[in-house]
Amino acid sequence: MGAALTNDLLDLPLFEPAHRALAGGLAHWSAGHLRQYDGTDVDGHCRDLVRQLGAAGWLAWAVGGAAYGGARDAIDTRAVCLARETLAAHSGLADFAFAMQGLGSGAIALAGSAALKQRYLSRVARGEAIAAFALSEPQAGSDVGAVALAARRSGDAYVLDGEKTWISNGGIADFYVVFARTGPDTGTRGLSAFVVDADAAGLSVAERIEVSAPHPLARLRFAGCRVAALQRLGEEGEGFKLAMRTLDIFRCSVAAAALGFARHALAAALAHVRGRSLFGQTLADFQLTQSKLAVMASEIDAAALLTYRAAWRRDQGHAVTREAAMAKLAATESAQRVIDGAVQLHGGLGVVANHPMERLYREIRALRIYEGASEVQQLIIARELLRAGG
Repeated sequence: MGAALTNDLLDLPLFEPAHRALAGGLAHWSAGHLRQYDGTDVDGHCRDLVRQLGAAGWLAWAVGGAAYGGARDAIDTRAVCLARETLAAHSGLADFAFAMQGLGSGAIALAGSAALKQRYLSRVARGEAIAAFALSEPQAGSDVGAVALAARRSGDAYVLDGEKTWISNGGIADFYVVFARTGPDTGTRGLSAFVVDADAAGLSVAERIEVSAPHPLARLRFAGCRVAALQRLGEEGEGFKLAMRTLDIFRCSVAAAALGFARHALAAALAHVRGRSLFGQTLADFQLTQSKLAVMASEIDAAALLTYRAAWRRDQGHAVTREAAMAKLAATESAQRVIDGAVQLHGGLGVVANHPMERLYREIRALRIYEGASEVQQLIIARELLRAGG
């Protein structure tokens, strides 16, 4: 079961006709083309989703640069959010496939040479190459300044040594955007970014990681991995800024994915309570049920407004550090509550393995952690408030 965006949201002046067409067209396509993951061969399922999304033209919205297959010259944040919300309402893995094509290629669109953009972006947009973003390490998650993967200059190349972990699309990606330390500076200084092909000598998948909501995830090992200097994105030492610019684009879209999951849960809960007989009436007739539904719907709408405010402001060229953090915090936390409420309304059915509600319960949990845990978003919001007040 999927749930399209409500018309009153799309009617707001935050959106252009192209956005409304995207949301409607993708919802129609998703209903006819997406199938639920059957629990086997997650790698193959994700590869198939990337091919389908690329062939249908949807991945163009995740890629920056019209000359390289993107829908527009710059990534349209509202379009990415609408796409993720719509896909998440139908399939968590479809949302994942779309999002990673954008996140994995975003740094190339922002700072890559013309040659790198030509080599990678058009294939990503067509679904012919799978992208990945490799920033996290065993001791460097939310603290990007702790990145230790070393990139030592050697003639016209760099030699990479170290590890990355929690890498989405790890094991199936055709290339990785890798952030490594090129200078002696500690903290966020001295980091640089490189595009590393998956078949590069010295790069290996050290471990596949299984999580509650299955998707391709791995720990990568770099052992004397030689990468041409031409594969560097931007100048040496600009890696941290590039990583933050890339994440700023897609942090709003994590909130949008949470909205999609929450809308699916609410739609399923409404259908269930209308048809569930209990003590001579339907579950929907009970005031406790109605109270729960009212809170669920209100939380979804509040999170949606925060999400698309941030997306709209970013598309207007404004800094959205605070707004994006608010959107991600509010949307992911409220979606957890909405889905928990939907599970409760389904009773025992809600915890049956692979029931739609049980799958949603597993899907939503990671969104409160990745691309900045909720606690990190709180720190960001407070820091921005204090800075403005100072």
